[in-house]
Amino acid sequence: MGVSGQTKIQMFMKNFFISAGLLAAGAAGFQATALGQGNDIISPKAWSVAATLRGFYDDNYNIGGAGKGSFGGEISPSISVNVPLQQTDMGIRYIYGLYYYEDRDALGLQPFDHTHQVEIWLDHAINERWKLNVTDTFAIGQEPELLQPDPTTGRAVTYRVNGDNMANHANVTLDTQWTRLFGTALHYGNNFYSYDNNGGMVGPQTTPGFFPLMGSVFPPVNSHVGMPGWNQFINPDGTPGGGASLAGLLDRIEQSVGLDLNWTFSPETKVFAGYNFSWVNYLGNEPITVYNYVSGLTPVGIGMPPVLVGFIPTSPQSVVYNSDSRDSRSHNVYVGFSHQVTANISAMVNVGATYTDSYNDPLGAADSLSPSANASISYTYSPGSYVQVGVSHGENATDQVAPEANGRITAYQHSTVFFADLNHRITEKLMGTVIGRYSYSTFERGAASGSGDISYNFGVNLSYQISRHFNAELGYNYDLTDSALLGRGYARNRVYFGLGATY
Repeated sequence: MGVSGQTKIQMFMKNFFISAGLLAAGAAGFQATALGQGNDIISPKAWSVAATLRGFYDDNYNIGGAGKGSFGGEISPSISVNVPLQQTDMGIRYIYGLYYYEDRDALGLQPFDHTHQVEIWLDHAINERWKLNVTDTFAIGQEPELLQPDPTTGRAVTYRVNGDNMANHANVTLDTQWTRLFGTALHYGNNFYSYDNNGGMVGPQTTPGFFPLMGSVFPPVNSHVGMPGWNQFINPDGTPGGGASLAGLLDRIEQSVGLDLNWTFSPETKVFAGYNFSWVNYLGNEPITVYNYVSGLTPVGIGMPPVLVGFIPTSPQSVVYNSDSRDSRSHNVYVGFSHQVTANISAMVNVGATYTDSYNDPLGAADSLSPSANASISYTYSPGSYVQVGVSHGENATDQVAPEANGRITAYQHSTVFFADLNHRITEKLMGTVIGRYSYSTFERGAASGSGDISYNFGVNLSYQISRHFNAELGYNYDLTDSALLGRGYARNRVYFGLGATY
């Protein structure tokens, strides 16, 4: 007799609680220093190890329009090493994540996901006036918030992606205080993305189409305009193609270098102006879309005398776009200030303009001018409790690329993001966290030009410190994407609970 779905759920939850109890019992013998929640642990020790064990339910674990739910379990061990020296503080942390999905197991699919995160940091005071800061975050995983963790920017991919997808984010800053009032900050940033999904199939249109006259307006003969139904993926043999891959669309390296000029008008107020040059190189080395058009039309008639019924294209042409067709260079100038309003309230505002040159487009370079902005305010209203809100506007990569009628492809998105983060110490041992994110992204050029994605992300977490080395947590996350593009929107609910231990 088979085991019912309800019984399987009960068996899974029972095994989870047994495993959680074993984890707690095994860690009880460790002698720990002051502990915090999960991985955010402050310890005077040079090293620490931690682990979290969670059970969860995800009602849309594939993140698609037709949501499919699953119970599951997660275990995430980590190890941190921190080396504080006289003028230098440096460290490294590694986090491994193992996720089990009961529904995938029942369907005979691979039930496990694996994630890896490595964080490296270095703060070095060269002397009293020169300071160097280096950070690097490397991740392998499937969830968009792991590969693109910055909550203030738009995301190229808003859905889960199968495979061992890689992302690396590195930043280097050299701060120099030339005088008591004037300083500079020289900075370099490097973002690298590599997706498992590769091998896209895109080719030129090989079979001429037939376009009826009724209700249609056709261009004159010898015009250079794309026709309805011609922006398709076609294999070299004329069969429908599989389309572009994520590697072809989004494998890239984003680099930037800039200089800030800082003036300290008072201990509470600093004003800055800066310039940032960035360039994006797409590395997929694959065809990503095709623009098919006709350079001549032949009228077609029937009957005696002939009755005009349509046109047949006589000179079909194709432009195949490759990954590097979306390479670009950008110049960003900005001004802003930071101000310590009171001892527990601080604010920052940064506004500017960005000029972007898509210099590698096969149909000729295309450019754009757009605003940039970043503003936030933080308020620490009691020990261990604070709220931060902010807004940002800028450009980001996108997985959309289909060409518009004149052949131009989608180059990137303009994204406006509002974000909020609340941490509240309810009692000495109970901490509550609420995070929120709203983003509106529009596509620059291409068939989707003027269309937009709206995304909402909300999360709440309660963490209770059971003892010096154990904590329990309960949380809920909600994600919603509403898109003007067919099949791109989805909703997702996740609830989880678990235990954590640290030594």
